[in-house]
Amino acid sequence: MNTPHPYIKTDGRVLAAIDESAYTDSVCSHAAWAAQRLGAPLEFVHVLGRQEQPPRIDLSGNLGLGEREQLLEELSDLDERRGKLAQERGRLLLQHARGRATEAGVADADTRMRHGALVDNLVEVESDVRLFVIGKRGDHADFAKGHLGSQLERVVRGVHRPLLVASRQFRPIRRVLVAFDGSATTRKCVEMVAASPLCKGLDIHVVMAGDRQAPGDLEWATGVLASAGFDPTVRFVQGEPEEVISGYVASESVDLLVMGAYGHSRIRQLIVGSTTTAMLRNCRIPVLLLR
Repeated sequence: MNTPHPYIKTDGRVLAAIDESAYTDSVCSHAAWAAQRLGAPLEFVHVLGRQEQPPRIDLSGNLGLGEREQLLEELSDLDERRGKLAQERGRLLLQHARGRATEAGVADADTRMRHGALVDNLVEVESDVRLFVIGKRGDHADFAKGHLGSQLERVVRGVHRPLLVASRQFRPIRRVLVAFDGSATTRKCVEMVAASPLCKGLDIHVVMAGDRQAPGDLEWATGVLASAGFDPTVRFVQGEPEEVISGYVASESVDLLVMGAYGHSRIRQLIVGSTTTAMLRNCRIPVLLLR
């Protein structure tokens, strides 16, 4: 009888957060891929946030009592129509996501519409979630400036389950790169990759970047992965982690980057530091952030 790995949640669903951004179809495809690899149920959630309102202007001095009452009634009706429209668009979006999942081979995906802040909703349900999936940018992100969605930054900091950040387009995932620096955080990443069915049978690469290599680190990673049935490629490359990892992704045609989302390592600073999400912003492939 196999003993469950202490780092791996072996039940729960894959939960994909979708909006009306250009990343939605990719999120659906990545979520369906993950659900099939994990043998987990799939659910799509669309969160209706507060409607942005134009600035209020005090017209009380310019309008009579009857005019003010009529204006307030019209504004109330407008808010109600906006709310109904948002719900209908959300319903159609979830219907589209279910169709995409069916095309990808997941025929029984669930859908749910919720209200409030995205990160609050995800944190509320994460005890029953095995993996979150979200797009790199949402429907309000500025593509011209290359900014990440502010929602993503909040989710990265807020949730405590593994998070798969979908790239703009989905492509079959065959080669996986684990960013490694020998710290406890990235050692945990290697152990999670070795234990999870998500990466079973894939081509695993482990890259360590920096000024010098600590003795035994890459040998340890090789041993952990080999004992789980992998034949990993491990390399040490001198240089700054961000530059080394980005270059390796491009030169080796990597399909998925795995990194630790938290910890006190140099790699951690790429994700949760002053620049917050430098690797996510620069990387054109999906990124799996592990806790």
